[in-house]
Amino acid sequence: MTTRLSALEILRKLVSFPTVSRDSNIPLIDWVADYIETQGIESHRYIDPEQPKHALFAHVGPWEEGAIVLSGHTDVVPVDGQPWETDPFEVFEKNGKLYGRGTCDMKGFDALAIWALVEAHHAGISRPLQIALSFDEEVGCTGAPPMIEAMQPVLPKGAAVIVGEPSMMQAVSGHKGGAGFDTHLRGFEVHSSLLDRGVNAIMYGAKLIEWANEMNVANRDAEPAALAQAFDPPYTTLHVGMISGGTAHNITAKDCHFAMDFRVVPGEAKVEWEARYREKIAEVEAMMQAVVPETRIELTERFDVPALAPEENGEAETLVRSLTGDNASHVVSYGTEAGQFQQAGYSAVICGPGDIAQAHQPNEFVSRAQFEAGQAFMERLISRLQG
Repeated sequence: MTTRLSALEILRKLVSFPTVSRDSNIPLIDWVADYIETQGIESHRYIDPEQPKHALFAHVGPWEEGAIVLSGHTDVVPVDGQPWETDPFEVFEKNGKLYGRGTCDMKGFDALAIWALVEAHHAGISRPLQIALSFDEEVGCTGAPPMIEAMQPVLPKGAAVIVGEPSMMQAVSGHKGGAGFDTHLRGFEVHSSLLDRGVNAIMYGAKLIEWANEMNVANRDAEPAALAQAFDPPYTTLHVGMISGGTAHNITAKDCHFAMDFRVVPGEAKVEWEARYREKIAEVEAMMQAVVPETRIELTERFDVPALAPEENGEAETLVRSLTGDNASHVVSYGTEAGQFQQAGYSAVICGPGDIAQAHQPNEFVSRAQFEAGQAFMERLISRLQG
């Protein structure tokens, strides 16, 4: 058995793996599996059949149902083009802040969860503890559902899941749902001087993007529904963050690609927003085909993240509140894997160190105070699990 690492030592190791979503996370998962094995803990994996990525889950304590599950993702967003002042894949401490890609979102929590799993194993807990480390959260929470499914026949079913997204160690009981659709307009190229005979995919795509703008204004100006009032903003939002297409400035664009994303408040259905989008697509497509019949618009679902609905007397929220002393109500507009655990039959809540405002930023950091608050939370959790 090797020496048990501190939470900070684990964080330094996790950050050293550049697990950007476009790349493999296997070296990090291998390290976690090897480390906890040296402490006498068996781990299990979900292996993605289509890309070099693994999820890891493990159980300590009595081999029975009812575990508390500590859930985190291992992928991080890119650092390309960001003005970092230090090496983003090395933890650098200055003025009470721990800098590094993922220190806040969310390798800080992952490190604390791994530390807690090892400490709980050695402490001899009477109620089980599990960890679940996923991949591809940053590209639409696509790695968690197969991991959750893979856990079911291998580990005793857990009862309450704490998803450690940065929440300043507050209990977040609800978040918006999310859906994203890759949109591809196939136009018809002609010289731009003959504009009326071609179909400019970019310009017709702009009609769909302007529709999104109109929906955002209408949603903003409408009276918020009861379930939406706690959110900021208190309405469903539509967003296009990237667009590409075209061949030259004097040719009508043959292709236009963009992703239309929806962040849907509880009480509204993502399928209804998809239906409205498809209705608008059909309208624009008809305009295109009136000029050139073979033009078209193709839609492909990119991700679908269920909302996290506040639970009445939910076990996960009740536990976190008892450990933090936080009795205020908190919801967030970003999506997480908590809704996917909830959909799979777990009680779920969000609670993790750090401020979401630091996520994805250059010089990302988690404050030392928040990291230590997270460790104190884990210590109280282990004590609670000892009964």
